[in-house]
This record gives sequence, structure tokens and C-alpha cells, in this order.
Amino acid sequence: MTDIEIAQKVTAKHIREVAKKLSIQEESLEYYGNEKAKLPLDLINDNAINQSNLILVTAITPTPAGEGKTTTSIGLSDGLNHIGKKSVVVLREPSLGPVFGMKGGAAGGGWSQVIPMVDINLHFTGDFHAIGMANNLLAALIDNNIQSKSRNLGIDPRTVIWKRCMDMNDRSLRNIVTGLGGKTGGIPSETGFNITAASEIMAILCLCKDLDDLQEMCGNIYIADTFEGKAVFARDLNASGAIAVLLKDAIKPNLVQTLEGNPAILHGGPFANIAQGTNSIIATKMGMSLGDYVVTEAGFAADLGAEKFLNIKCRKAGLSPKAVVVVATIRALKYHGGQPLEQLTDENVDALEKGMPNLEKHIESIQSFGLPVVVSVNAFSSDTEAEKAAVYAHCEKMGVPVALSYGWAEGGKGCNELAEKVVTAAASCKQQFTPTYDLEDTPINKIEKICKTIYGANNVELTAKAKNQLRRFESLGYGKLPICMAKTQKSLSDNEKLIGRPKNFDIHIREFEIATGAGFIIPIAGNMLRMPGLPVTPSAEKIEMDENGTIAGLF
Repeated sequence: MTDIEIAQKVTAKHIREVAKKLSIQEESLEYYGNEKAKLPLDLINDNAINQSNLILVTAITPTPAGEGKTTTSIGLSDGLNHIGKKSVVVLREPSLGPVFGMKGGAAGGGWSQVIPMVDINLHFTGDFHAIGMANNLLAALIDNNIQSKSRNLGIDPRTVIWKRCMDMNDRSLRNIVTGLGGKTGGIPSETGFNITAASEIMAILCLCKDLDDLQEMCGNIYIADTFEGKAVFARDLNASGAIAVLLKDAIKPNLVQTLEGNPAILHGGPFANIAQGTNSIIATKMGMSLGDYVVTEAGFAADLGAEKFLNIKCRKAGLSPKAVVVVATIRALKYHGGQPLEQLTDENVDALEKGMPNLEKHIESIQSFGLPVVVSVNAFSSDTEAEKAAVYAHCEKMGVPVALSYGWAEGGKGCNELAEKVVTAAASCKQQFTPTYDLEDTPINKIEKICKTIYGANNVELTAKAKNQLRRFESLGYGKLPICMAKTQKSLSDNEKLIGRPKNFDIHIREFEIATGAGFIIPIAGNMLRMPGLPVTPSAEKIEMDENGTIAGLF
């Protein structure tokens, strides 16, 4: 059966039954039908958080074969519940861009899914819509102020850095001209769109602690300069209140369930290649308030999602994981070892061994934070005994525990071994993680530490444009902000063709963006774009619906 067929076969519990597992009273639930509910922020409990075990799931460098990080996260949480632990999985909400683009949905796979799968992959509870509207309200207020003759702030239209956003891959919107149509059409200007996942409003929602904090952070958004060179912020437009109002419901995390009826919290959806790549601080803390173990994932591989999870999110939230799971597949390791995509189901221990350095680098990166690592091999029927033995032997040589994960085929019981090893690893963790850089470091030193320690780069090179932008940000007093790298997810380098574990490469910073509301600087490496395009054959072409409303092809 396909993922959607499996999801449609399972009879979901009423969401109040799922809430009972977390001791949430029914009156606290804000129902979105029978299978979804918003959770109030007053469920967050700092004392409970201090007693909970936060488990981060990351992965090796992605390949076209797929690694199954979300599937593993869901399976691991079900597995922890299966062995008697009280576990909650906390995930991001899918973006419609990948759903209809290249990756497809993001609700897990096989028997390790969150449901209602269709709702989650589509409009869900409207959070992305609210974020997009809040983002575009600010854009409209900026243009309106520039247009006004009586109330304008003297904004220089050439300096406006705030872009509009939309939750869909659309390359045609990357660079546009607005304000055409004469005097009533506004002031003509060059601008563009980001995908909603890359909006600073998304970042703020995922990094704020409550509504007051949300409003203040929105007010701190740097949008442009005046003709005199004075920085202009969203608060100068009196915009923060209206933006926060649009987000009053979106700030509340969403409770759903796994196929096994265990609790899952979904909230926020930034990508890890162009944003910070993790669910909200609020959702993670809520999970930790309600469960003894909280399994959460960070987007793409450890060089992107895990690095930002620790250096940005955990630093801001005052959290520290007890263990980190690095997901790999035998077929992905063979791909990194040079085996062609169409031959990945063929046994090839030699290619597997050649691909292992990619896994090694991601393990080393996590160990640089001082955290215990467990390798999860997401198992496929094509994996041979010789290939499994080779992975186990390699991990044993590195002194890292490893477990085969059968979550896709068997659900929670297929992740029992992984769950047991994660519990052991978490119990061994006696210290907080060590960040890659100090906030007092200069921006370029922070970038160099990330690139050299996490990616394995030799040097960092900045274009003249990037150098000028960075000088401007430092002159505004933002030199102590953390770094949120925008880099291809397909390689440890900024060249997507360099798979495996590249050597002797530099990272090239093309330009910078800044998110003063969210609180980080964004170096854009190589050819990375913050509005993706659709692939040659979009996933949308495979989706159908019959006369009864039953959907096929969504995965």
C-alpha cells in the first residue's frame, strides 16, 4: 500500500483521547474537527521541561533516494511509547511548496505517519496562511507609507529589503517589479518573493516565547533605510500589533496523532537550507511539559538543521538535547560512495564503504557539540546482510551505537532497538551542549567556525557586495547575532555536485540578508535561492481525487 492508502486505512482516535494520554483537559482543546486541536500556551511548565528528555533526530546529507528522517522520528516516538516511556513527537508543518514540488508530503511514511495525513499536508489549521498574510501586510504597509505624501517616513524605496511571500514554489516571483499603473498604483520598485517557510515572520513565530514576545520581535524587523541613511523598523510603521493579531491563533501548537494513536505536536515549518529548519520553541517546550521523552527533528542533514537547532534555537530557548539520532540508509550511503541511483538496490559493499565518510562527518559534527550520538539505519528490503554488517562494523569502530529501524514497515515495534539505545544514550548525557561559536565573535568568525567545524571547509570567501552588507549590519549594532546559513542541502559544500565528504573546498558567500526581528544574520552561500522553483515533473501531477473526495498520489 502507498503511504496515503495506509493513512486512510487507519481509524483515527478522537483528538480528546490523544490529549488524555498527556493529561490535557478537554476544555483546554480548541478543536479543528475531530482529529486536530490547538493547544493553549499555558500548558507549558518549566519544572516539567527540566525533567524531560529532548531527543534530536537529524540525518546524513540528503540524496534522491531519501533518508526517512521524519519517518524515523515518528517511529522512534512510537517505539519509546512501545517500551513503556511517555513520548511525544514534535515536528514541523509541511509546506505546500515541497508537497506539490519535488519532495512530496512530510507526514512520515509507511506505518510511521502522523494523521490526518491529507489535512497535515494541505491547509492544516491555517498557520501558514496566517504567516503569509502577516508577512504581506507588512509589505503593504511599507508601500503605503512610501506612497503617502503626508505621513511618509522618508523611506528610500531602493533600500527596502522586505519581500513578500507565498507558500508555493514559484521561480517567476523571485524578482519582480511592483507599483506599475500610474500614480494610483504606487511607487515602482524592484522586489520579490520568498517562500513562506523562509519568511522572517515564520522565524519569529518559531523563536518567540509568547504573544508579547511575538509582538516585540515583529516590531524589531529591519525593513529599509531613509534617504538620510537612518534604519527603519516595522515598529516605526506601527505594524507590530496588526501583525501579531493575524498570528494570535497560529502561535498555538497543533495536536494530532501517530497511526498508533500516540500524541504528536506540529508547529511552524521553516526549511533548514534557507531558514532555521526547526519547529517552534513553544511546541518543543510544550512537548517537554507533557512528555518524559520528546522526539523532534531538524531539517535536512546535521550540517544544516542540527547546527541551527543547537546554535540558534536551543541557545535562544535555553534547551539542550540529551541525545542526537543521525539517520542514514544503506542505499543513500552507496549513493555517496558513487553508486548510480538506478542501481542502489544492488548489493555493493565497496560503494557503501566509500560513502561512509559522509556519515562520519555528520557524527563528528554532532560530537563537536559534546552530545551523545546514536546512528539509526532506516532499513529497506533491498539491504543485504553483508551491507548491514558493514555499517554496524563501521559504527562500532567509531564507538557509536547503531540500530536498524523498521518503522516504515512495522511502526513503533520496529523501532524498539532504536528506542532502547536512545534511552541509554540520553541517560549518559550529563552536560549541556557546547555551541560552535560565541555570540561575541565577529560575524565572519562565526561563519568561519560553522564552515570549518561543521562543513569541513578550508576557507570562507565573501563577494564585495557581501562585505558591504555585513559592514552595514555591524554598523547598526547587529554583529553579535547568531548565524543562519543558507546553503544547498545536497552537499557539505556549497556545490551540490560534491557528494560524499568533500575535501579542500571553500564556502562562497554571495550576499547577506538579516532578520533583526528573529535575531540572526543570513549568509547566502553559492547559488542558494530563498524561493524554490518546481521540478520538471512536479509531485502535483501525480495527485488525483475521485467523486467521493478520496485523494490518491499525495505522499
